[in-house]
Amino acid sequence: MSEEVICPWCLTEITWDPEFGPEKHCPHCGNELSSYRTVELGGDAGEETDEEEQGNPGQWQEDEEEDYESDGHDLGHKRWLAEGEGYRNADRSSLALENTLQRITDEQDEVPECPACREFMLEAGTQSIGGEQYKPTVSPVLGQPALPAPLELVWYVCPSCFHTSSTLSPSNRQLLLKRLAKPE
Repeated sequence: MSEEVICPWCLTEITWDPEFGPEKHCPHCGNELSSYRTVELGGDAGEETDEEEQGNPGQWQEDEEEDYESDGHDLGHKRWLAEGEGYRNADRSSLALENTLQRITDEQDEVPECPACREFMLEAGTQSIGGEQYKPTVSPVLGQPALPAPLELVWYVCPSCFHTSSTLSPSNRQLLLKRLAKPE
């Protein structure tokens, strides 16, 4: 004789043979069939339950951790919540900060990603390098420096990890491409 079980997730009727025992996962949706992670709503208000039935609330958390560890999942989400990140710890100042950062990056011509953390970087300013600070190399192929002095760089800063990086200014890029395209 076989026993019938209904999957609480997809509501499919599952028939199993007592010789092999009950299914641990639904063959249709793949979810667990045990009462683990199942919440029942709308019980009788006058009905009281034993502590043994309810279990230890701390035990549930330990079971969940063991399940994550056995499945090979990262427990980084708990660290993420403990460090004050997440939707529950968002306040007006952090939302205003994100809004301001979005408006600034919308106005930039270029918005590079931070090489360290992959966040969008803010344009911090330009720097002219010339005189003794920059001595251009003269290439034998070109017969002149690829980038003559003064050189202008655009600096970017990451608002998350504060990493800085620089790129050539658009005018210096064009000059470099012209000199590389027409070797004398």
